[in-house]
Amino acid sequence: MKIAVSSTGKDPNSDVSEVFGRCPYFVIAEVEDRKIVRTETIENVSAKQVGGTGIVAAQATVERGANIIITGNIGPRALDVFRQFGIEIYKGKGSIKEVLQEFIDGKLEKIG
Repeated sequence: MKIAVSSTGKDPNSDVSEVFGRCPYFVIAEVEDRKIVRTETIENVSAKQVGGTGIVAAQATVERGANIIITGNIGPRALDVFRQFGIEIYKGKGSIKEVLQEFIDGKLEKIG
């Protein structure tokens, strides 16, 4: 499974961004057998757009194969995109490493 996390920085030690569409980066973690096997970071090119950022950001994470999204908050347009693809969204706060482990342990709250 691939998990896209809205991030304030470029690595898993960064914090989860409070916003989805305008976060600077996405850290995408691949999880197998309840373990993080690899991560990659992509820049959120839509972060500085005037409008439509949530939709563009959602499409970018879907194109990277994300099955799960973790973020601080998400707007209705991005939420609609994820619903169309059957992708689940969870609320996370703290470092990305910690939040990923909380997800693996089944401790995160689902959004929507």
